[in-house]
Amino acid sequence: MLKNKSFVKRTRKGNIVRTVKEHYLRDDISCGHISCTHTTCQEQPQKGPLSSTPRNSTQWGPHYLVLDTNAFVNQIDILERPIINDVIVLSTVLDELRGLSMPVYNRVRAVLRDQERRWFVFSNEHHRETFVDRLPEESPNDRNDRAIRVAVKWLAGHYHQAGIVPVMVSNDEDNLRKAKADQIAACRMDECLKVYSEHPELLDMMGSVNLAGAESDGWSAYPEYLTPVQIQAGLKASILLQGTLQIAPYNYLEGSIFTKFPDGKERRVLVVGRKDMNRAIQGDKVVVQILPKSQWRKAPSAALVDEDEDAVPDVLKSTDSSAAPVVPDAQKKDQGHAQKRARVEEPATTLATAAEFVNPADIGDDTTEDGEPTGCVVGIVRRNWRLYCAFLDPNFSPKNSRASSGPSTVSVLAMDRRIPKIKIRTRQLDILAGQRFVVAIDSWPKESRYPHGHFVRALGDAGDKATETEVLLLEHDVPFQPFTKNVHADLPAEGGNWLFDADRDQVSCGKRRDLRHLDICSIDPPGCTDIDDALHAIELPNGNFQVGVHIADVTNFVKPNMAMDKEAAYRSTTVYLVDRRIDMLPELLGTNLCSLMSNVDRLSFSCIWELDPEANIISVKFHKSVIHSKASLTYEAAQTRIDDASMKDPITKSIRDLNMLAKKLRQRRMDAGALTLSSPEVRFRLENDSQDPVDVEMKALKETNALVEEFMLLANISVAGKIYEHFPDSAML
Repeated sequence: MLKNKSFVKRTRKGNIVRTVKEHYLRDDISCGHISCTHTTCQEQPQKGPLSSTPRNSTQWGPHYLVLDTNAFVNQIDILERPIINDVIVLSTVLDELRGLSMPVYNRVRAVLRDQERRWFVFSNEHHRETFVDRLPEESPNDRNDRAIRVAVKWLAGHYHQAGIVPVMVSNDEDNLRKAKADQIAACRMDECLKVYSEHPELLDMMGSVNLAGAESDGWSAYPEYLTPVQIQAGLKASILLQGTLQIAPYNYLEGSIFTKFPDGKERRVLVVGRKDMNRAIQGDKVVVQILPKSQWRKAPSAALVDEDEDAVPDVLKSTDSSAAPVVPDAQKKDQGHAQKRARVEEPATTLATAAEFVNPADIGDDTTEDGEPTGCVVGIVRRNWRLYCAFLDPNFSPKNSRASSGPSTVSVLAMDRRIPKIKIRTRQLDILAGQRFVVAIDSWPKESRYPHGHFVRALGDAGDKATETEVLLLEHDVPFQPFTKNVHADLPAEGGNWLFDADRDQVSCGKRRDLRHLDICSIDPPGCTDIDDALHAIELPNGNFQVGVHIADVTNFVKPNMAMDKEAAYRSTTVYLVDRRIDMLPELLGTNLCSLMSNVDRLSFSCIWELDPEANIISVKFHKSVIHSKASLTYEAAQTRIDDASMKDPITKSIRDLNMLAKKLRQRRMDAGALTLSSPEVRFRLENDSQDPVDVEMKALKETNALVEEFMLLANISVAGKIYEHFPDSAML
């Protein structure tokens, strides 16, 4: 069945054009049920992932979940939990998500790819029985809500024989009312989560919860933001300025933006105080208006600020132990940590009238005598909210009684001191005391002193090494999750038994050179398992030297755009911690097949020079190769070979020749004005059993450190020259 869909859009030139697209409707689309007995589903070549025995509840019996768009946007943290399975994602919802939030859309897509989660996309927009046309005077949002209800009602009839109920989940009261009027099983998100009674923490994870009444008495509202039209007009007229807010590391009430002024010069604009921050946090892209010069600051404050400049509640000042809340031992460290920070009064500012605000065009270099330009936030262009590692505020008691079975409204402190307190509701107050956990910000109403958020997940006890390590990784956005099945599927089928094959690895056809006869060695720090480079040097009959740098040929195993390639690009590098490492590639490659270990055949990419005795390059060649390293040496072992005159084996002679040439290369670089950046490096000595650090020692740099460095630099310079020769428009050293 063919229908036409028409819509209007604006071209780059600003013209409005009407576009008509053909929209095909079908009746042979699968419902997703793995054992569906309907003829159209039986004829499908691939069965759906939805279980024939989904979760059972007293209210609906066996059921599937069908969520609306806002449920995905607001509750994606909950929906990613492995316990939430057998979910139907309507194509209407997926299309809306793509337009509303690409990060959430990508997270939903990631879950859909996990076959164990049993999520299914039902193409209701292309099914003849579930497609709906937009009615006259009907908004796009209302049309989509109606499309969801029509799809759920059709699925209910389709699944009736199997005894499974599709349950629509939405927090839209109007949508729920209409669904129930159509006799569709429907509920709010909190009602849905009560089915998972064995996971009470799911209710704490609900986003966009109303925290009305959670604020302290006497707090007046933040100023309203300007409208988008006012902001655009102000930016165009250069009356307003735009930039990314950077908060002072130890004073979240003081920030600044660097932005270009109308005279073309970039200057700093200070933003000081809670009111002038106006609900902006670290990393937000904001629009500011310059305050009157009387309110400009001479310099940023040097004082540290506690998370709250308010007085500690009287209950905490009381000497009566029965009046004070119980503070678990695990919280005492956090409490002392918070109390060490000096308290400063929030700067008092008087509200400026429109006429008093300073036009940025009137600010020049001579106006700095009045202090630095200081402004107030009048709008948010883009929020930079993320997940935050946090702990319960040890200085403030919850709004609800701890003995109450209901949720308590509490404030939490982010580990990142640039972030203000976050108000959350939780039923796990006693469990979270003394723990690190993750929270997310949902909203920041102008009537609220602090942003509102929700609990995401617990990390563990404060002070525990594993917990604090995870906090460190999360706060620095280091990907450390295990590699997915899709990534592991890209590894060689032979696994650790992979062996070099001359035909498969293109040595027989001449595309890869066999260098296994050369006396090649690697020089690395002690304990190194990911050996990615090796070297060799041979004295030639003409008195020159053949020198080679061999780099592990990872491209033989990681092809462009495969899952492993995308994951490696996302991780970017291997991250080393005191007691472990976070690999960029799966261990099979990083520490085995792509590690140039001694006494095994390994694929590499080689850069081979002919150098004269003064280390001048006579010629250079590049090619894929296969090598067989003769020794995996530490810097100290290689230095011992250089210093021990009694050692005269080929590997030792090669290292001595490399060292002699490296010294000349280094001297030539220094004479040419090379910049040397050297800082002391430390190494942690670990206890064998627990892997706990027991001592810190300085790394002693030897000649062999400089040897490896020089030839890695020479290889990079030579490769860059080759790339520039062939691709001059896209080459960069």
